[in-house]
Amino acid sequence: MTEAAALPGQPRGGVISGPATTRAHCVLAPNPSAMTLDGTNTWIVAEPDSDLAVVIDPGPLDESHLQAVIDTAERAGRRIALTLLTHGHPDHADGAARFAELTRSSVRALDPALRLGGEGLAAGDVITTGGLELRVVPTPGHTADSLSFHLPADRAVLTGDTILGRGTTVVAHPDGRLGDYLDSLRRLRSLTVDDGVATVLPGHGPVLNDAQGAVEFYLAHRANRLAQVETAVEAGHRTAAEVVASVYADVDRSLWPAAELSVRAQLEYLGEHGLIDE
Repeated sequence: MTEAAALPGQPRGGVISGPATTRAHCVLAPNPSAMTLDGTNTWIVAEPDSDLAVVIDPGPLDESHLQAVIDTAERAGRRIALTLLTHGHPDHADGAARFAELTRSSVRALDPALRLGGEGLAAGDVITTGGLELRVVPTPGHTADSLSFHLPADRAVLTGDTILGRGTTVVAHPDGRLGDYLDSLRRLRSLTVDDGVATVLPGHGPVLNDAQGAVEFYLAHRANRLAQVETAVEAGHRTAAEVVASVYADVDRSLWPAAELSVRAQLEYLGEHGLIDE
């Protein structure tokens, strides 16, 4: 067993940019950081014999990256006909308006403020551009407007920030809600069990070859963190900052502000379910 295969979700080794499945190709944005990992994964998705492509998450407003996405599609003989957003965070969506201008394509998103010249997106919608089939899966929690896209022909799901290729995601309180996030993880698990989804194409980090394993790891991680937060509160740590210092003591302090957002969401969840006194 390789080291990668032993990790949750069996992350795929090698370079992140490039072909990932028969229909999905990643172009990695040059915006690496502690929060974005290697950078934002911009996905070009198309049927093998089609001259039309869909782009998911054009990424930050970086002219060289946006042009690289267009060039990659054009080298494959494709025109970008539609842009989709998994959610509105800047590292995924700030380049969308400029990208739409460059490609003369519409932008579809759950949040009306992010749409350009196109319809919105809702649960059950099916995108069929160029013969491609992408099914819209609502996955709120990381943010209220988070979506995933099920690519049945490749037994894959594009998850944005709901599931990452490495580590775990932040439930960004107050926009993100933990109860919604847990429901979204269960929804993704049903895709792996009932619809045969095997591959996660994340918004950051490497492709995951074991979608069900990744979802189960995320659910277990959240349950463990909730238990730790509950214990910390019982020990007298009342504020989110105090809980972070106790529960996340072994985590790089540069990540504590993000951890505090997640802790606020966890405290809210525990309070709503009567597990702690608010």
